Amino acid sequence: MTNRGRKPGSESHFRRSSCEVLTTVPGNATLTPVLSPPEPVAVRWRDIDHSATWRLAWPLIVSNVAVAVLGLVDTGVIGHLGLASYLGGVAIASVILDFLYWGLGFLRMGTTGIVAQLHGNADHDRLRSALAQALGLALGLGTLMLIFQTPLATLGLALLDGSAEVHGHARRYFDVAIWGAPAMLSVLVLVGWFIGMQNPRGPLVVMLTMNVVNVVLDFVFVFGLGYDIVGVAAASVIAQYSAFVLGLGLAIRMLARYPGRWRRTLVLDPGAWRRMLGLNRDILVRTVALLGTFAFFTSQGARLGDIVLAANAVLLKFLMLTSLGLDGFAHAAEALAGRAIGRGDRLAFRRAVAGASVWAALTAAVYVVFYAWCGNAVIALLTDLAAVRAAAAEYLPWIIAAPLLCVWCYLLDGVYVGATRGREMRNTMLIAVLLVFLPAWWLLRPFANHGLWLALMLFFVARGAGLGWLYRRIEARSGFVAVPAAAPA
Repeated sequence: MTNRGRKPGSESHFRRSSCEVLTTVPGNATLTPVLSPPEPVAVRWRDIDHSATWRLAWPLIVSNVAVAVLGLVDTGVIGHLGLASYLGGVAIASVILDFLYWGLGFLRMGTTGIVAQLHGNADHDRLRSALAQALGLALGLGTLMLIFQTPLATLGLALLDGSAEVHGHARRYFDVAIWGAPAMLSVLVLVGWFIGMQNPRGPLVVMLTMNVVNVVLDFVFVFGLGYDIVGVAAASVIAQYSAFVLGLGLAIRMLARYPGRWRRTLVLDPGAWRRMLGLNRDILVRTVALLGTFAFFTSQGARLGDIVLAANAVLLKFLMLTSLGLDGFAHAAEALAGRAIGRGDRLAFRRAVAGASVWAALTAAVYVVFYAWCGNAVIALLTDLAAVRAAAAEYLPWIIAAPLLCVWCYLLDGVYVGATRGREMRNTMLIAVLLVFLPAWWLLRPFANHGLWLALMLFFVARGAGLGWLYRRIEARSGFVAVPAAAPA
């Protein structure tokens, strides 16, 4: 059903990110969102649409892994330039850029939840306006990054240690790479929009294209034209704009299958902007707290010596590898849960959460077995320094346990993104950081790096437990999915 010529009250449509659903009632009845306690529904194994979970998850997992692998190729190109200071400079500049892009990751997550609900409610006009609003925000933020690139670079370099030569190379790289910011932030929006539209192949095509173009141009600019790290940065910028143009074309082509109109009144709707910005604000706070936690973890590891710092850096690669797999199921939960909320279908919502939970837990168990059997071999691949290998092996048990401890916060983050409940994500993250991680680190300081890793594991557990407790509380009260009903006038 399209929404051409929709009149007020003519059919169900998306109203609030808090999932209020309005419905048509005849006569003089009023439109009332009813948030009644959900009826108990048992979700059995055979009730779960496992194919729907995997249809969404596997392309996203492949995309994540491919991006990581191609990123290693990018690093390898820089490593063959002949100067270690080149590698150090690009590493420092990348930390600054990654912090900016990760910090603005709400552009992806916020878009996914809103669009998934609109897709479930078949509101094709608002699917278009949501894309336009999110892209407008991304381009605006990217432009601000260009305007303030000098203070951003100065502040970032001041906070990161490095020699004058390394900082000089970092600044050269940053001054070129920052020009890709508007495109990169727009790509985040497009990836989120595709996931919300239940189209996981969109992100796969866009991200693979961006990284393949990046690698090819690295070889052309660096080895063919001799542009050193400036060529590497230019390759990244061109690849980002290529991905943006491709993604936008794919989105417009996809919208042709969803008849509707680009309505300026919807794009400029103050209420829609307030909801989007409020959701993105909450996710921003949550993301900054998460980044701050890992920065603090790295900083405290550095205080324990260079060997411990290096060992922790190696082991954090394991956590990144874990997230590459588990995030696929979290993204599937975002899309399926959001669509079910948009449709007002509680059973579909619970089936979506159950399906993603089952496969995420099984995948986490596979990670545990893999790390237990092959962890030391992976460490050996990542470093040839005997002292670092020995230190990493000592702390490997924390990594073996990590997948089963962090899977729930990853997965439930996806559920809350699909439900556009940013406030709950924000509050749970702040509680986990301020009331669990930091106190645990303080109390466990006598245990040195083991205490630091235990504090991080407790942080994951606190996030998962907090989100799980809120999930049960919300479901016991009004439920994530509002049931539309008519109230007499």
